[in-house]
Amino acid sequence: MMEPRHVFLLGALALAACNTSSPPEPTPEPRPEAATPRPPPFDPKKVTLDDKAMGTHVVITTYTTRELDEAAIRPKLDKALAEIRRLERLMTTWRDDSEISRINQAAGKQAVAVGPETFEVIKKSISVADRSEGVFDISFEAMRDLWRFDENKVEEVPSKADIDKARALIDYRKIKLDHDARSVLLQKPGMRLSLGGIAKGYAVDAAAKVLAAEGLASFYVQAGGDLYVRGKKPDGSPYRVGVRDPRGQGPNDYFAMIDVTDHAFSTAGDYERAFVKDGKRWHHIIDPRTGYPAMKSRSVTVWAKDAFTADGIDDAIFILGPDKGLSICEELDDCGAVVVDEHNKVWVSKRLESKIQMLRDPTDGV
Repeated sequence: MMEPRHVFLLGALALAACNTSSPPEPTPEPRPEAATPRPPPFDPKKVTLDDKAMGTHVVITTYTTRELDEAAIRPKLDKALAEIRRLERLMTTWRDDSEISRINQAAGKQAVAVGPETFEVIKKSISVADRSEGVFDISFEAMRDLWRFDENKVEEVPSKADIDKARALIDYRKIKLDHDARSVLLQKPGMRLSLGGIAKGYAVDAAAKVLAAEGLASFYVQAGGDLYVRGKKPDGSPYRVGVRDPRGQGPNDYFAMIDVTDHAFSTAGDYERAFVKDGKRWHHIIDPRTGYPAMKSRSVTVWAKDAFTADGIDDAIFILGPDKGLSICEELDDCGAVVVDEHNKVWVSKRLESKIQMLRDPTDGV
């Protein structure tokens, strides 16, 4: 808020001509200039876009300012959502004409040229695979028709023979990139890619860049478990983000809170796409070394400088478990993690120890 300007007047004494017949005329008193009126109080209003994209719930939130009312802000939020949907069209496996689907269709036959965004996400995925002993592997899509946790959900555990057959097609080292041609080749027939474990983070960052370019300085973009926060609330306080209790009462049941400013927050959990059968929980985060759901963690929440990084490593940490997984965070700049392990123990990386507020222990259960 602009402070009123204080205008100081220098009174100049006018010297009147003197003569013997008439006295000097009095100098008029200077008239003070009217003070600049204070602007009226301003109450920022929250503006939220709530929709679906990339197979998940998308929320984009900001606040009105003196310069931007809700009518001016709405098109900016729409533009950010449109960017997420543009990237979805490139990277989804649910459309036959997406770049990822075209790569899958050409597996074992030929390389497929792709756009810069898809190429960048695949390149980053291979880098995360190298860093995580191969446990984050985007070629896990070969298991898609066996484990069904999405629209095709079936609460059945596949046979070991079927799992082993599909697992033979999982190997990120057989994804070949040609940087000059910007093309991707899957070397084995039957191989399939899915960017479901990393593309949402990339899209969240892209939407945040749109909002920043549109002049917004305080906002957050969330797509499922991936979140990016820019700036602080209008009152100067930071945005507070909850760490979900993996066995709690729902998405708003938190066991810890973290203040987040100009950072991303990504969570991988065994509770969203899952079923319990014969007293055991089966979920969508598959360990490519076994072909079965990873069992060393219940949830992993990563705090990082950008959502692309956070989304890229949360699954890897989940699969490796806290003993090995947390070292991935420690090796990266400006990154931390909170892990609830298979025994319901909470692990907090060093960079988050002073930032996290523990509310209670997470709930135990299957």
